[in-house]
Amino acid sequence: MRQGFVADHANPIAGMNTTPLIDVLLVLLIMLIITIPPQTHIVKLDLPSPPPFSVPPPNPLKNELVITETGALLWNGTPVSTQQLREELALTQEMRPIPELHLRPRPNARYGAVDEVLGIVKTEHVQSVGFVGNEAYQTM
Repeated sequence: MRQGFVADHANPIAGMNTTPLIDVLLVLLIMLIITIPPQTHIVKLDLPSPPPFSVPPPNPLKNELVITETGALLWNGTPVSTQQLREELALTQEMRPIPELHLRPRPNARYGAVDEVLGIVKTEHVQSVGFVGNEAYQTM
């Protein structure tokens, strides 16, 4: 031994060397960040393009379903129950051409009531349905 050299540790160190572990974890984290695709809020839909210079004729048959603040349903202005709504939707799906269903929930209508109506629309296999009147509540 050299003169003046004093060993600090007479026994070997029992602790684990964490430096290689941290290096591996950092590499894995970087690989994970690189491989995750960027998240977007865009829903990509492939819509068919209409043939040039042809305008489809509008469907003249429309039914309007209003959902009020109290959860009442108005079928073309007439109050109906959920059972009557099911019957009306079943009848409209047998018509040719099939009428469009325009859903118009009032601004303060409960989400639960709208969700229930959407469930009925789905179970009755309504082919053409859309929300109308929402542009009045659009914020800019």
